[in-house]
Amino acid sequence: MHALDVLGDPVRRRILELIADGEAPAGDVGRVIQAEFGISQPAVSQHLRVLRESGFVTVRPDGARRLYAVDPAPLAQADAWFDTFRSFWQPKLDALGTELARGRLAKRKAADAEREPSDPPPNGGPTTPVDPPRP
Repeated sequence: MHALDVLGDPVRRRILELIADGEAPAGDVGRVIQAEFGISQPAVSQHLRVLRESGFVTVRPDGARRLYAVDPAPLAQADAWFDTFRSFWQPKLDALGTELARGRLAKRKAADAEREPSDPPPNGGPTTPVDPPRP
């Protein structure tokens, strides 16, 4: 099964999100998925099995529990597939980053202009100008 076939299901994507930060017991994952998607415990188990068999997750026994964790290798396969199309959106994301940086700079400049000369700067910088104005 191709990585994108596995990731095409919203339940499986959510399971991966739940365990992205580290191992999680199958029971905890199941409770969240059942509550969010309204599916049965056997259906959750089936999604976990698909993720396990496709290599997206690893499972480790811990007593009676089964701990699931993300295996990043299949995600790299999906990322490689997206590389073909990255050129469509990367320039737009770069432009967005530039505009966000300009907006932050404009806010800082506006805040500096509104500040009274006797007010200390918000970043703890010098309270007096480096070069005093000339008469």
